[in-house]
Amino acid sequence: MKLFNIIFCILFVLFAGLQYNDPDPYVWVPIYLYGAVLCWLAYKNKYYPKAYITGIVLYTLYAVYKIFDRNGLLDWINEHHAENIAGTMKAEKPWIEESREFFGLLILVIVLIIDLVFARRKQHR
Repeated sequence: MKLFNIIFCILFVLFAGLQYNDPDPYVWVPIYLYGAVLCWLAYKNKYYPKAYITGIVLYTLYAVYKIFDRNGLLDWINEHHAENIAGTMKAEKPWIEESREFFGLLILVIVLIIDLVFARRKQHR
């Protein structure tokens, strides 16, 4: 778990850094840094289940919004035939930006769930 958490801590810090040219970095930098901090703490064997649950709930709700939002995930799939969203780092098409944001939230939620499960298992030992 230590390797898992240090890898995702570094990735989330990098994701936060890549938000400098995003239209709304004030939203996304804290989102990614929240995940990075929780991964860093887990790497240090400090687990905060309430913080994981808070992140999971908020990020899941935001991800669901990104699915149905105009130019969101469903538009990307249905209207734009799931075109490549990794071709260039500059997202000039809004459905690419929204889809990337959805997948970023999905990664965060999955990592937080894994750490929450691990934290709970550790508590029961």
